[in-house]
Amino acid sequence: MSDTILAEDHGQWVEVTLNRPDKLNSFNDEMHLALRETLETAIQAQKRAILLTGAGRGFCAGQDLGDRDLAKMNGPPDLSQTLTTFCNPLVRLIRDAEMPVICAVNGVAAGAGANLAMACDIVLASDEAKFIQSFAHVGLVPDAGGTWNLTRLLGSARAKALSMTGEPVTAVQAADWGMIWKACPASDLMTDARALAEKLAAGPALGFAHVKKAVHAAGTNTLDAQLELEAAYQKTCGASADYAEGVSVFLQKRKPAFEGT
Repeated sequence: MSDTILAEDHGQWVEVTLNRPDKLNSFNDEMHLALRETLETAIQAQKRAILLTGAGRGFCAGQDLGDRDLAKMNGPPDLSQTLTTFCNPLVRLIRDAEMPVICAVNGVAAGAGANLAMACDIVLASDEAKFIQSFAHVGLVPDAGGTWNLTRLLGSARAKALSMTGEPVTAVQAADWGMIWKACPASDLMTDARALAEKLAAGPALGFAHVKKAVHAAGTNTLDAQLELEAAYQKTCGASADYAEGVSVFLQKRKPAFEGT
């Protein structure tokens, strides 16, 4: 396993750390592949939550531009190849994972790093963190799902302004705008994020998987289609052991012991 990614197994959940702190955890090909392999391993092992964070003072500065020095290349790079080979499969993997993927943004999240964070299900950020669509500074379009997520989370006016100006958004502002879930004091970030991962990993996994699917579908479904989808998912979840446990817990006033089925 590459040392560009660290993984700490906590039993029902795993903590994954981007580990190129001297480069603000910017992506090179090795780190792209190592992160995908680590996430795939956690998914295949049926972990019930994944926590993603960064080492050092930054979360992720996006793509390592040291690999994009045109003075050392014979011609312009095909950036679409980077996206189709590395970024896009990673975003799809996070989105399609049935378990909650939590992101703890410990510092600057720029370019694809900001959009990797937004691809996760629940984002907590240090109150010292910033989100920057740095593509504007190099004449590019936000990628790794950036234009999709920004538009849906913030609306077209803010999505276009952030994409064209590259102005930083503080964690507190991002939380106020609904771009992330919440901002935490820097000293509390990882404690809060790990407690959340522990809580979700002990929760009703089948229900959480269907929550993700339902919320994702809501972006394109009509109301009638979404009502039908909710009914179908409630049928599935209502027949689960977790639902039976949840009702028993409520009636018996005790702590739950969800099996995830």
